[in-house]
Amino acid sequence: MTKEQPDETEVQNWVKQAQEGRLSWTELGERILRLQYQIDAPDRPDFDRDRRCGFGEVIFGSGKSPQTCIAIAKDLLKSSDSDEVLITRLESDAAQTIAREFAQHRHSPIGRTLRLSENPISEVRTVPCPAPERLTPTFVLTAGSTDAPVAEEALETLRWMGVDAEWIADVGVAGPYRLLAHLERLRKANCVVVAAGMEGALASVVGGLVPCPVIAVPTSVGYGANFEGITTLLSMMSSCAAGVTAVNIDAGFKGGYVAGLIAHQVAS
Repeated sequence: MTKEQPDETEVQNWVKQAQEGRLSWTELGERILRLQYQIDAPDRPDFDRDRRCGFGEVIFGSGKSPQTCIAIAKDLLKSSDSDEVLITRLESDAAQTIAREFAQHRHSPIGRTLRLSENPISEVRTVPCPAPERLTPTFVLTAGSTDAPVAEEALETLRWMGVDAEWIADVGVAGPYRLLAHLERLRKANCVVVAAGMEGALASVVGGLVPCPVIAVPTSVGYGANFEGITTLLSMMSSCAAGVTAVNIDAGFKGGYVAGLIAHQVAS
């Protein structure tokens, strides 16, 4: 609390003014919303996101100091409905520094994610769901081993969202028959995330074989004409398979998050 913030009596006076017509309800709402954030705070975590969006704020760790990540994570755990915080894009040294400040943590060096809590952390987080038995598996597919960091980021995001996700690796179009062994299970999924580089053809192939949404994640894997994933992104966005939609380059978190939302919608 800062000295600029009003006390309870003043807030009650605002409500009375609104009831008497001396203050608009819109202005009352604006004043109350401003109370959520300290005026001089260096960071302003979104404590209400869990209620609005179903899941709390995720911290993007790249470019933030460990101390900043620690402060934001502690605020989120203390002031929001979240019992576990996810940080993405963290190098191992920073993750180790941050983890020491929390009772429980789960670190993925490959995916560069860190999950933090004051309570024990399970591989797949337990989250409120109207019908948890209907949370059928979501799959993450990778074309090759070099797509692993993006896939791992998507997997840890899904697990943080309480979705049991399975990774099927190395089924790219250079050896398309490798995919056939998994088709029966893929056709029972609520969503499939496909991480691939080069020309990104795997997303289109999968999209033509399964009856669920396919979230294509282009990776920056490829030679010069791949343009660090731009070619892959354009290819995936231009997919002829109607069920394919694409997210940004190397955006494992975004692909996993959208897949998690789909899984919860299917289960509700």
